[in-house]
Amino acid sequence: MLERTSTTGRYARSLIAAVIAVSALVLAANAGPARATEVHPAEGTTQTHRATETAGTAAD
Repeated sequence: MLERTSTTGRYARSLIAAVIAVSALVLAANAGPARATEVHPAEGTTQTHRATETAGTAAD
């Protein structure tokens, strides 16, 4: 028959599991796409959508 685990052991395991879970979430949140090193867009690309100005066109 299985023995009961002590209360201290259960709390210790749950605390360790919580620390591991939080650290995994922090690492996942920081693992984003790398920043671009170029400031300018890639050569050979064309603009497919032109933004329109909306300032001053609102009806009063």
